[in-house]
Amino acid sequence: MTRLKAREQHACITASARWRAPRRRPVCAGLHGGLAVALTVALATALTPSLAHAAEWRVGVELPLTGALAQAGTEMYRGIQVAADIYNRRHPQDKITLVTVDDESNPAKAVAAVEQLASRHVLAIAGAANSNCAGPASEAANKAGLVYVTSGGTSDDMVSRGLKNFFRVSNTPGYTKGMVGLFNALGVKSVAIVYSTKDATSDLAKQLDAALKAQGVKTVLHAYDPSISDFKPLINKVKLQDKPDAMAMLGYENDYVGILRASRVLKPDLKAIAAPWAFASPKMAQSFPDLVPNVYGATVLSSPADYRSSDQRDFSDTYQRLFKTTSNYQSQTSFVYAQLLFEAIASAQKAGTLEKGGLADTLRATHRDDTFLGKVAFDARGDNTNYVAHMGQFARDGKLALVWPANYATAKPVYPGVPW
Repeated sequence: MTRLKAREQHACITASARWRAPRRRPVCAGLHGGLAVALTVALATALTPSLAHAAEWRVGVELPLTGALAQAGTEMYRGIQVAADIYNRRHPQDKITLVTVDDESNPAKAVAAVEQLASRHVLAIAGAANSNCAGPASEAANKAGLVYVTSGGTSDDMVSRGLKNFFRVSNTPGYTKGMVGLFNALGVKSVAIVYSTKDATSDLAKQLDAALKAQGVKTVLHAYDPSISDFKPLINKVKLQDKPDAMAMLGYENDYVGILRASRVLKPDLKAIAAPWAFASPKMAQSFPDLVPNVYGATVLSSPADYRSSDQRDFSDTYQRLFKTTSNYQSQTSFVYAQLLFEAIASAQKAGTLEKGGLADTLRATHRDDTFLGKVAFDARGDNTNYVAHMGQFARDGKLALVWPANYATAKPVYPGVPW
């Protein structure tokens, strides 16, 4: 396979780039002569516990920084960078160094990126913005014996392959629960589900359809090809034939823009419009202020964030310092899994299992109740079955309020409410 000719970035938040070091850098690297030899011998024979606190850990990042999903990939990368910055400040004896390769939203290049990262001696890989890339990339990582952690591989088949090194914090059932919970809270009686034929969106459409019908909600499904450029015929069907209370649009950034533009022109008589991933972001509000008001989308924190914990404040302050803007749910979600990954690396090192392939077992033993996503625990398949998407709603001024579930809500939903 042709190796990825992509720009490699070292997000060396505390370390310099362009060195081909082993996973753990000896503390005597800057010494010379007899002193260095003596110290090396002492460390080799004694291997004191202090060595565990003088490590530099290289973590691979495989995300789309260019291409169709560049906006999502960039935000996910930023969340990982924030996690590394915070970890390194809280653990000054250790260093997390990120080694990054752009997969360009291309499955073949995602595999090549993983192979390139494996050759650069990374301990684990944080990867992929969608299931189409996460699937083959995680298989390549498993073959290389590397842990692969993601929030982008939400498709159901991700956890049916028996990969012992695959972990994800979000999934299709969790997004289904979030959207069904929102529609139930709003009192919606009928929903038109407009969805891309890609794997993850098709899975979500089927599960959402079944879950809504089980709640007595009338549904109709409309599939569209990912290459579609004109959504007006589809929206016209929703307007003239379906006449639903709400529309669920299951796709990605460009799809949402096309659907909402067509809806703004045709103005179907809707009471609510909701989307899962890749919608509820400050960037979307800034870029399309006429399309987002009153639309719902999956999120983690409100925007601006209502600081409910010191971790939220540290995350938001660090994000603002590094990138001079406001985070979104993608960076917030990737922050969570990167934080868990970095902590697991440190725990495995402390237990003496890191160099023996113990990172996967350490991650699988993770049980955290206090993350931005709520409880996170991985089952035998590497799935976080506790995940339930929180749903936010854009206001006319572009601010994003959490409206579901009620115990996380920062505002009540505006219902009925559409952009026009």
